[in-house]
Amino acid sequence: MPKSALDKDLKKVVSLETATYGSARSVAAPGMAVLFLLGAMALASVFVADGPLTYLVVIAAVIAGYMALNVGANDVANNMGPAVGSKALTLAGALAIAAVCEGAGAIIAGGDVVSTISRDLLQPHEAMEAIDFILIMMAAFLAAGLWIHLATVFGAPISTTHAIVGGVVGSGVAAAGAGIVAWPMLGTIVASWIISPALGGGIAALLLALVETLILNREDRLAAARRWVPVLVALMSGIFAMYLMTKGLKRLWKPELTHVLAGGLAFALLGWLVSRPWIRRRSTGMDSRIKTISSLFVPPLIFATALLSFAHGANDVANAVGPLAAIVATATSGSTADGQVVLPLWVLSIGAIGIAVGLALFGPRVIRTVGEKITKMNEIRAYCVALSAAITVLLASSLGLPVSSTHIAVGAIFGVGFLREFKSNRGLVNPGVQPRTLFLKTSRLNATPEEAIANFQKRERRRLVRRQHLFGIAAAWVITVPAAALLSALLYLAMAAMVVS
Repeated sequence: MPKSALDKDLKKVVSLETATYGSARSVAAPGMAVLFLLGAMALASVFVADGPLTYLVVIAAVIAGYMALNVGANDVANNMGPAVGSKALTLAGALAIAAVCEGAGAIIAGGDVVSTISRDLLQPHEAMEAIDFILIMMAAFLAAGLWIHLATVFGAPISTTHAIVGGVVGSGVAAAGAGIVAWPMLGTIVASWIISPALGGGIAALLLALVETLILNREDRLAAARRWVPVLVALMSGIFAMYLMTKGLKRLWKPELTHVLAGGLAFALLGWLVSRPWIRRRSTGMDSRIKTISSLFVPPLIFATALLSFAHGANDVANAVGPLAAIVATATSGSTADGQVVLPLWVLSIGAIGIAVGLALFGPRVIRTVGEKITKMNEIRAYCVALSAAITVLLASSLGLPVSSTHIAVGAIFGVGFLREFKSNRGLVNPGVQPRTLFLKTSRLNATPEEAIANFQKRERRRLVRRQHLFGIAAAWVITVPAAALLSALLYLAMAAMVVS
């Protein structure tokens, strides 16, 4: 039936409303970001004592706020992307949970006594003036913020830590030459490019293979789920208890290894006792389809992503505002900060609020890349990714290996994707030859050349990991440090010229 004129007019009105809403949102987001940065400026003006370098601290607070916005927009997607991609959480729900948990983690458990970058990565000479060190730090995290902003625009998840390291190296070399940099530390950063995604991907793939073996490949999936899902929830409870004790709550409590292990066992038992009757009730009347079984993993997945966000806020808020704390200490003492600097509450607040605001305003683009564009997610795969992130961080920390949470999460997603691709492509013909040759070599599998071509196309469709995102993300990882370093060096030279003039 042809549409009436009224239907066509209503469709035009709806399209106009959608376009208006999109335009309003595109204007509102930068406006809210500007308001937040003005608030950061006002906060610094209130809490920083008057002095000759006060104006630089106020400017640095604005830069720290900008950095926090970008950390929220890019880094937080690693935790929420798989849950959104699996449809376990809506985008709005994920944004709300992440904003609350990231902010809570930063305020409650963030602000651990951090070794300043000047001691860990830079070795400034005693004659370096305070203003030079402040300019190095300002250029470093402004460059990092700009680079992360650019990556977010293109939807590429990158390591904010690596961006800051590159920024510090670039401005440090521009200010005082290559001798100021502790170069051996950069070796650990380069090592993490390989270690982090490899560990995350391998562990996630093993977890997914375990779930498939114990549950999905069984004849009676429902009975297997009732038996093994509580065990997997217990594993998750124990791992995340140890994760929070060692990483997320380290400012509040630094337990011994025996306490961590005992806490992990206790929470594992509690997770099993709570989930076992719940799984039995929830599975009553269910069928044994994989999609139905996957729904049993939704509550554990949401719980895991919330805890990951809390721990991320506690650990990575220093990425956003750590240099600001060093600048505040330097401006207050009048000398380069080379000890340990505590993040003041007002500095933490800028980081916590900025991360939450950046996630809400600019996070959806990277969330969709992580959750939807690399490989198809469901609740079970997303659960394996979340659990893999916690296990990898714990394992790497115990071995003293440098890892990046961003690289772990993205590597875990690629890991489950490549496992799916491997299992899907087993038994299919090799498409690396011409169709006629393919037909001659696989006559037992293909009756005709057309069938050989069809199998070739089928295999191509079953490339379940989108290669363009793999190569694009890997390239962004590799160039983050040198790009941030170059940008930071240029910014330092420009800032130094303006201060001198």
